[in-house]
Amino acid sequence: MKVLIVLTSHDQLGNTGEKTGFWLEELAAPYYVLKDAGVNVTLASVKGGQPPLDPKSNDPSFQTPATRRFEADADAKADLSSTQKLSDVSAGDYDAVFYPGGHGPMWDLAEDANSKALIEATFASGKPVALVCHAPGVLRHVKAQDGSPLVKGKNVTGFTNSEEQAVGLTDVVPFLVEDMLKANGASYSKAGDWQPYVVTDGLLITGQNPASSDPAANALLTMLKHRESRNS
Repeated sequence: MKVLIVLTSHDQLGNTGEKTGFWLEELAAPYYVLKDAGVNVTLASVKGGQPPLDPKSNDPSFQTPATRRFEADADAKADLSSTQKLSDVSAGDYDAVFYPGGHGPMWDLAEDANSKALIEATFASGKPVALVCHAPGVLRHVKAQDGSPLVKGKNVTGFTNSEEQAVGLTDVVPFLVEDMLKANGASYSKAGDWQPYVVTDGLLITGQNPASSDPAANALLTMLKHRESRNS
């Protein structure tokens, strides 16, 4: 089994002068859930090469066993430093796609034509896509095969308005994930702030926040194993 993990290349937090990027836990958790299960994992980013890490996500208060393992893993760091360029990636080469969040994807992946085409092609070929925290924002312009928003009528979750307010970035981000999903016709639900919460609807898996990264990755792995056993 092969899974593509797609990361942001955007490192500026609006006009604040602060840095952003991807959130480490949201990469490390799925990376090891999948790797430890024998899945072949490929990393890609909008620009290729080393994607920017949100410096706050490496703060000791946000570290987890997976992030500490990743930071000490030379092979993982090598994978991260040499991500494939998203425009060079083909959906047909992978069994699923996983999008970690962080604030970066709100600026680049949400508007990226290659990302949009990748998700649309993955769904069209009957393969799953998982997105956590801010990454469901990447679905902003993605269409279903009938031309309607992909999330229309689907059960989803994503970073909540109240979580965005708690980190003080409501007026900094280009849009709010919760509001966008609702505006595109999704049936949005959530748990309490910072609680793990994952929603699966058909081939679409969404997680609410960093704590949802591990359960979202496990939901994807379960789906992949089920599909593999069904096809064997």
